[in-house]
Amino acid sequence: MLSHITIGITDLDRSIRFYQPLLHALGLVPKFADKNWAAWKHPSADRPLFVITMPFDGKPATPGNGQMFALLAATRAVVNECHKLALNQGGTDAGKPGLRPDYHPNYYGAYVRDPDGNKLCICCHQPE
Repeated sequence: MLSHITIGITDLDRSIRFYQPLLHALGLVPKFADKNWAAWKHPSADRPLFVITMPFDGKPATPGNGQMFALLAATRAVVNECHKLALNQGGTDAGKPGLRPDYHPNYYGAYVRDPDGNKLCICCHQPE
């Protein structure tokens, strides 16, 4: 369904330091990185890509109101680990790990904002 997701950032090195451990914990590997952008993917597929980049128009990156990217975790333990990693890498808490039964009985998620304010969800849909 998706080819790639792109998130605008203001400092590539800082964003790589933030995203690399988080995406590694989710089982993603680097696809490419250069002076303007970086991307990760699942080891057995070329798509979809998770991309961070400086905006092509040269203007500052800004997070969208209501915009959020949800990253799938295989287990609830991985959700917990990713939340902790995100906070340790300069992210801010936007919702501690836990069940969200309003979504469905097994929805377990955590919410963070990256150093640029982009909102991320790390979620697992599997029972414990």
